[in-house]
Amino acid sequence: MRRTWPRTRHGVCSSRALRLSIRLSTRSAMAICRSSTNRCRSARSVVRVTHSVPPVAVVTGASRGAGRGIAAALVADGWRVYLTGRTVTDPGDGGISVQVDHTDDAAVGALFARVEGESGRLDLLVNNAAAIHDDLTSPKPFWEKTLELADVLDVGLRSAYAASWHAASLLVRQDRGLIAFTSSPGSVCYMHGPAYGAQKAGVDKLAADMAVDFRGTGVAAVSIWMGILLTERFRSAFEGHPEALAETAKHAETPEFTGHLINALYHDPDLAELSGHTVIGAELAQRYGITDEGGRQPPSHREMLGAPREPSPVIVR
Repeated sequence: MRRTWPRTRHGVCSSRALRLSIRLSTRSAMAICRSSTNRCRSARSVVRVTHSVPPVAVVTGASRGAGRGIAAALVADGWRVYLTGRTVTDPGDGGISVQVDHTDDAAVGALFARVEGESGRLDLLVNNAAAIHDDLTSPKPFWEKTLELADVLDVGLRSAYAASWHAASLLVRQDRGLIAFTSSPGSVCYMHGPAYGAQKAGVDKLAADMAVDFRGTGVAAVSIWMGILLTERFRSAFEGHPEALAETAKHAETPEFTGHLINALYHDPDLAELSGHTVIGAELAQRYGITDEGGRQPPSHREMLGAPREPSPVIVR
């Protein structure tokens, strides 16, 4: 039987989020040490890669939400960051906003040409841009939703491929580089319908296959599953219910959390071992000893929502 949820103008009501967070909290304690790349490992030291100039990153889809938070964290960690989006605004010191329509391949090419011309290098690409429709969380079956939900396969999947295609030639010039994809358990479980799921599964697969092509170059490709994100839009759904928000926040992540994880991942001396894999952000934090705001340790939702797929070692050319 299909379960329906009350709705708000923001798409997800506080009761839905609160019920989800309560279910997750009962299972999360079992999940921390089960990652194939993080089986009960103690926090490791991260070797800082030194540059004579700040390392350079591009974060797509950084107008708001996850991308904005990731970019802010990278700036705080010492990166020179180019933020892209159709409505991206000035991020302040250390960030450079570039308005880019990621459906326009020429505009994406011009972005990376600008990065090369201004900064002379690229060390990190974070593929986060995605076309998220307001009806995404509707409980209706896919054929009763608007066809526009499939736009995430253009800005979300194809756009990640196009940005990576333009970035690759810059990344391989360095001794070290990383393409990080933001993803979610919707890659393996039913979440918001088939278009959303296909995009998440698709970027996980992009990481796996790009890693094969990057072997021997020093460039890695990794997909990161984020948890429940405490974005401004998500917080606004709890307006007038601060206690419910505080309870949900115990099982959620700030957008900046993923940015700090990506910084640590880039500096991991064993980065090559993770290339091609999809990792759960909360478990990656355990690997590096990273906590979220207030010292919180966001839980892994592996037991509740599923585990990342492991890529086959078979290569057919």
